[in-house]
Amino acid sequence: MGKYNTYIFDFDYTLADSSKGIIMCFHYVLENHGYHDISDHQIKLTIGKTLEESFSILTGVTDKETLASYAKEYVKKADGWMTANTVLFPETSSVLNTLKARGSKIGIVSTKYRYRIMEFVEKEFPKGFFDIVVGAEDVTAHKPDPSGLILAIKHLQSDLEGCLYIGDSIIDAKTAQAIGADFYGVLNGTTTREELLVYPHVKIADNLNDLI
Repeated sequence: MGKYNTYIFDFDYTLADSSKGIIMCFHYVLENHGYHDISDHQIKLTIGKTLEESFSILTGVTDKETLASYAKEYVKKADGWMTANTVLFPETSSVLNTLKARGSKIGIVSTKYRYRIMEFVEKEFPKGFFDIVVGAEDVTAHKPDPSGLILAIKHLQSDLEGCLYIGDSIIDAKTAQAIGADFYGVLNGTTTREELLVYPHVKIADNLNDLI
């Protein structure tokens, strides 16, 4: 993976597993509104989408205001629960530190809120460790729209040739494909190798170790 000078990562199921916190927050809101038969697995399958999209998939609700209110309730709960229920994957720290030591730029582009990502990474990494973090509040169109990725590449004064986007989901693969960025798929999440192989990729790997 030596031709890249810029590595941009998705967050959930790529660098960290926050599924425990996510599932807790979804169940809390869903139960509040009478949805008692939604499984953890159903919730996991929506990780990577916006909150509104996820709630719509899980409940069948399409009314924008209702979905916005569900998302608000979720965010309120997540303020207390999310960071404590998020863990880095075992290889994340060493891989990122190795890339950084080689002089690479590293960033995050996620559908999660930036302030939530920052709250977590500042516990795990030195201040300013990531060269850029782009979250839900930084863009008007969310992945697979590539605007977050474009923003990160511009900010880092990088170019497409030198940039690798790393993610776990079809949404991430489509985001890279939209601008012709190289994509490295990681199988930390619920998306299978077969599902990712359909999209342009430089590698589909079990974890982040193959980056170094």
